[in-house]
Amino acid sequence: MSTRAVTPQEATPTPALNDRALGWLRFIWDKATTPDDWSDQGEPLPWWDRYTAPPMCSFPRFDVHNMSYVLPVMLEATPAWREVYTRISDELVRRYTSFWGAVDWCTLIGPDPGADRYPPAWQAFIPEPLRGRYTVPGWTGNGIEPWGLQPDPCGADGNVFYRGWLNLVLGIRRYVSGEATEHQPLEITGYQNRQFTWTHARIAEFISAQFRSRPQGPHCENTKIWPFCVSATGLGLKLYDAQLGTNLSEPVPRWFDYLRRHYMSLTRSGELRTFALYYDPMEQRLHSLPGPSVAHGVFPCLLYMYPQDREFSLWIYELAMRRLGWSDPDLPLSRLQADPNHLSTAMWMAHEVKDTATEDRIRDYIENTYQPRFFGEENDRFGFWFGYDSTWPRGQVNATLMLAECGTPGAWWRIFNDPLLASPSEPQLHGVDYPNISIRRAQNDMAQRVLNIETAAPAPSQRGKPTSFTIDQLPSPAEVSVTVDNQDSTGWHVTSGDSIRLDLDIGDHQIRVAFPGGSSRQNSPHT
Repeated sequence: MSTRAVTPQEATPTPALNDRALGWLRFIWDKATTPDDWSDQGEPLPWWDRYTAPPMCSFPRFDVHNMSYVLPVMLEATPAWREVYTRISDELVRRYTSFWGAVDWCTLIGPDPGADRYPPAWQAFIPEPLRGRYTVPGWTGNGIEPWGLQPDPCGADGNVFYRGWLNLVLGIRRYVSGEATEHQPLEITGYQNRQFTWTHARIAEFISAQFRSRPQGPHCENTKIWPFCVSATGLGLKLYDAQLGTNLSEPVPRWFDYLRRHYMSLTRSGELRTFALYYDPMEQRLHSLPGPSVAHGVFPCLLYMYPQDREFSLWIYELAMRRLGWSDPDLPLSRLQADPNHLSTAMWMAHEVKDTATEDRIRDYIENTYQPRFFGEENDRFGFWFGYDSTWPRGQVNATLMLAECGTPGAWWRIFNDPLLASPSEPQLHGVDYPNISIRRAQNDMAQRVLNIETAAPAPSQRGKPTSFTIDQLPSPAEVSVTVDNQDSTGWHVTSGDSIRLDLDIGDHQIRVAFPGGSSRQNSPHT
């Protein structure tokens, strides 16, 4: 597959990462690179979000995969600087494949003995005739028939919400690194600490085969089929195909057609009547929330459906917004007491598709209600608190909202449909002293043969200190010209046959590196 060149026309509207984006990147760097023990003898640090959306999503694995989504979105501003995203992705994969990554599959064995004692708030997730004897969503139920106990969390008949999101995280890791890692072995921890060896390629092929053999969709918890999980699983296949030129996602559109015909329905007037939270083929029951709440089954799916089926996603988004009244400009959002996960997804979707009026309306509510703030000793981290009494910003609810903070409209769709793949012929930054210095923007304008870089010093204590980084993959590095803040710079020297080292101080700088083949004096779009 060919890479997508960044032309001047594309580069101009792509902004540098703003302060909020840099602050969120700094916090997820902290989380990813601070050692903690995800084995069965340890426990994740408390800033890993295993508190949100119980009983279904209150596992730290959900924070891990949600945290990865912003990385390829940020890459649009810095495609010539990938190392920070690669390091974060490596740490996410390491945690995902650990005991705590599959803690539910390894510990929630068989039917839930507490099925008759669920709190009232959980009963809404169970069909009324089954309450008191049916396992609540979130109880994975390894060992439940028809498959019995399966020690491998990745190769099980059920548990697609484990391997489906692992495949997506691995795809994101490959995307941001530009490295062909799909055949590297992965050791995945399963039941009783047994180790199972997989590769990214084998996982993707296994998932594709499941889609082909199961038109209803693969199971998540035994024995529930969730559009939420299945659509995310399909998206991981789409990203795999987008990077490797394969066709493993070929059966997924047939599942979308099955969803339309069997997992949702409309009223006679064309309003959304049902949308499956899940379908249980053993019980032959579809469970949908009642009344306007039915729309809350749609929002978790939109992030995953939209890059795969834009037309359907826009239609179901509009149905859900209308069902809740969120598209009515005369209805004050402040009266809705909306789930922050779903309202954040609505704002992201409005941002993604340039529904500016809706985005502005929801953003105003979020800015005034969801407590955005910088934090940390030097106020160089950022997050939303959403009214939670917590030391750290909740990872799961921040993850979707930060997509709108960190990318331009259409950024999420482009990752899967017009990917920005790494090129061995374009200059790249390496050895950046992150997090002491941040990179707001690092883009090659290959038409003009210029690399444009913007740096920042988020932590006041680091400002003015000396730093350096390498720019490699340069043709004839001795012939480059470098300007820093529109002044010719001599603070660089050739280090090898294709690289230079640039010395400067930590601060807010605009750097322009012109390399052979283009004009060394033409201004970049940001100068």
